Amino acid sequence: MVQCLDNLKNIYPEKEIIVIDNGSGDDSAETVRANYPDVILIESQNNGLAAASNIGLEKSRGDYLLYLGTDAFPGSDVILGILDFMEKNSQVGILTPQLKLRDGTIDMDAHRGFPTPWAALTHFSGLNKLFPKSKWFNQYFLGYRDMSEPHEIDLCISHFMFVRRKVFEQIGKWDQSFFLYGEDVDFCYRAKSAGWKIMYLPQFSVLHYKGVTVGIRKETRDISKADSATRSKMKTETTRAMRLFYEKHYKGKYPAWLTGLVIFGIEILTRLRKKGLFLG
Repeated sequence: MVQCLDNLKNIYPEKEIIVIDNGSGDDSAETVRANYPDVILIESQNNGLAAASNIGLEKSRGDYLLYLGTDAFPGSDVILGILDFMEKNSQVGILTPQLKLRDGTIDMDAHRGFPTPWAALTHFSGLNKLFPKSKWFNQYFLGYRDMSEPHEIDLCISHFMFVRRKVFEQIGKWDQSFFLYGEDVDFCYRAKSAGWKIMYLPQFSVLHYKGVTVGIRKETRDISKADSATRSKMKTETTRAMRLFYEKHYKGKYPAWLTGLVIFGIEILTRLRKKGLFLG
């Protein structure tokens, strides 16, 4: 958190930084109070990421909101660039830059298609890795798109999500049924359904220490301070979010037999992740 706030100090002059402390239990809140007097600190019970995001939304005043994880580090050029893009493209409601992992590879979770049954099947079966440039087999990560040019996507992740306030005014707040994971998928789905564009801008790059706060990603497991209880809960939350999203948005669109197969698959994946056998 300290590294994130230090990075944001001089990133853009006309900004307000809001930190939601979700019952951290350590000295995080006191650190913010003592060292970052210009930061708006709100202490809350841990009701999940979506709930915290709504608290920040209600407190904020700007025309644009940047939802940023403490593990993402944008430069001032990124903020100025995406703000300029938003100002010139009124039909764009959400955008994300290219997120890069510690090893320099692209974080494809920030470049996603919606998780339809077919997209999910090709992803979790590994078919998308066999045919990485196929539009048919790689709908999950949209691997067939030109990653060097700006283009529209279905969804990005809330570790870096730049949102026009008008989107919230039209579709409402974050869905607090999602504790962690899936809240961004749901929000982007509702935004696109309402007619907003979601853009991926690879000309801007942001370092992302993916998963460092939850400790279940191999990319940052070596530096994560998450305890075993947190890691265990997060593994369960990943699949709970899948089921919530499917039942909210897809259940009525697909036949009952397919819905049954999807729910069965999610249950199997839940059990595998509890045992630490499969993350995906």
